[in-house]
Amino acid sequence: MDSNSRYKVTPELVFEIKLHGILLWASVGLLMPAAILVVSVLLASAAAVMSLKYFDNSFNNDHQRIGLAFYVIMWLQALAGICRPHRGSKSRNIWFIFHWLVGIVVSLLGVINIYTGLEAYHKRSSKNVRIWTILFTVQVSLTLSVYLLQEKWPYIRKQGAILGNKPVQPTSDREMIPTSQHKETTSEHC
Repeated sequence: MDSNSRYKVTPELVFEIKLHGILLWASVGLLMPAAILVVSVLLASAAAVMSLKYFDNSFNNDHQRIGLAFYVIMWLQALAGICRPHRGSKSRNIWFIFHWLVGIVVSLLGVINIYTGLEAYHKRSSKNVRIWTILFTVQVSLTLSVYLLQEKWPYIRKQGAILGNKPVQPTSDREMIPTSQHKETTSEHC
């Protein structure tokens, strides 16, 4: 008898599983990319408490193991954010790299764990999770697109690619000099 067959899937258990999933989805899928760390940590902690209280925690599947790693690293990230060194201190650069890398790991583990949780839910309940997988994939794709686009948006606007009827304003005096004059100017300095 495997561990999945020991626990009968009751309507109450299905409700607890769904609530657990919604709390983690909200903390990882919506709030982690934003600047609402306290709410994210509280939602993920509530989901972890639910997991300990209502579910088999033998850590014999990927979802449970990844969830444990996610929870520990999420708290490490939160504590690192609280204990950051002041700007200009020697340890600030090291802290920044550490905080950035741990943030990436937390985000990736959270996303992966939502997928493994959907798979575990499907295995346990035999319910179709395809629509939730598709919706979450769309959400992750949109979040990633916005994240990648936000860095390039000022550059795209400067190129005149957006709102093409507005003239492009030069960003420095050097760009205002015609090419022929620019060559003459540079040769005089050599």
